[in-house]
Amino acid sequence: MHHEPRLCSVAIALGSHDLGVADSAADMYHRSFGPLIVIASATSRTTEAKMPRGEAAHYRDRALELGVPDSAILVEPRARNTGENITFSRELLEVAGVDVTSVLLVSKPYEERRAYATARKIWPSVEFTCASAQRTFDEYMASIQDEHLVIDMTVGALQRFLIYPKQGLMTHQEVPPAVAAAYKHLCSGGFTSRLVPCEAQAN
Repeated sequence: MHHEPRLCSVAIALGSHDLGVADSAADMYHRSFGPLIVIASATSRTTEAKMPRGEAAHYRDRALELGVPDSAILVEPRARNTGENITFSRELLEVAGVDVTSVLLVSKPYEERRAYATARKIWPSVEFTCASAQRTFDEYMASIQDEHLVIDMTVGALQRFLIYPKQGLMTHQEVPPAVAAAYKHLCSGGFTSRLVPCEAQAN
């Protein structure tokens, strides 16, 4: 999204297979861009072996290791998708009495736009700024050490831009023709494990 980090009411770290998201959230906290971090996520088929206590619990441990005080962390352990990340985090913050006018969305680099489009649809009254690890594509691939997984996940994220706005699940995001062509090429190459099932069958 090419957003510049700025001071927000709260940061929401979106759970995933990438523990580096917790590193980014901790970095944003220490740079005074978010006084409170909500860590939101349950677990998934991708992380159930790597993070058996749930993504949020492992993210919290990592943030604590990096010097974020426990008092600056709220944990939301139920969310199983991006929409629930936002919905459940909003509910948790309301219960905690936190006044939210802006949110720093911390995610994997290739999930920034999907997170933004989803958040804008679900919580339109709040201003969102995206943040992620500042790495090149090759550097990010090397950090994950599973190129097929990253491409699968990226293809799945792109598919949702094509179908979710029509279902009312995210705001419309323009997909350039070259990106749409790359998506079709990767689908035909077998990178379909993170597609919505009907799309996976069609490709």
